[in-house]
Amino acid sequence: MKSMIYYVIAFAAGLGITLQTTLNSQLAKGLGGDPVTAAMFSFTAGAFILGIYSLLRGGLMTSLATIPSQPLWSLAGGMIGACALFSYVVLAPKIGFSALLGLAIVGQILSSQMIDHFGLLGAMRRAVSFVRQGGMVVMLIGLAVMRFGDRLSARFLQ
Repeated sequence: MKSMIYYVIAFAAGLGITLQTTLNSQLAKGLGGDPVTAAMFSFTAGAFILGIYSLLRGGLMTSLATIPSQPLWSLAGGMIGACALFSYVVLAPKIGFSALLGLAIVGQILSSQMIDHFGLLGAMRRAVSFVRQGGMVVMLIGLAVMRFGDRLSARFLQ
C-alpha cells in the first residue's frame, strides 16, 4: 500500500505537465508570441525552486563536486528537457493540447518500453511483453480516436 503514493505522485506529475504546457503557452502569448523567452523563464523559475530546495535539504556541494566525474551523456537531460518544453510551447497552439500531449505520452511510452526492454542508459532491464506492447497499441488507437474521431463520425454519420 505504501507504494501506492508513488502512483498518485506520478499521476499528479502528469497533470502538472499539462498545466505547465498551458501556462507556458499563455506566457509566450503574453510575451508577444515568444516561446523561447517563455521556456527560458519557466526553466529559470524551476531551477530557482530546485536550488532553494537543494540548499535546504543539504548535501548540494557534495553532489555538485561529483558532476565532473559523470559521463557526458548523463548531463543531456537538461538540454532534452529544454527542447521538449520549447516544443510544447510552440506546438500547443498549432496542434492543440490533446494531440500534443497525447503524442508526447505515446513517445514516452514507446521510449520507456525500449529503455526497459534493453536496459538502455544504465536502467534496470525489464522485459516488455506482448501484453504491454498491446497496451501501447490501444493507446495509439485512443489517440487517433481523440484526434480524428469527430471528423470521422461527421463524415460517416451524415
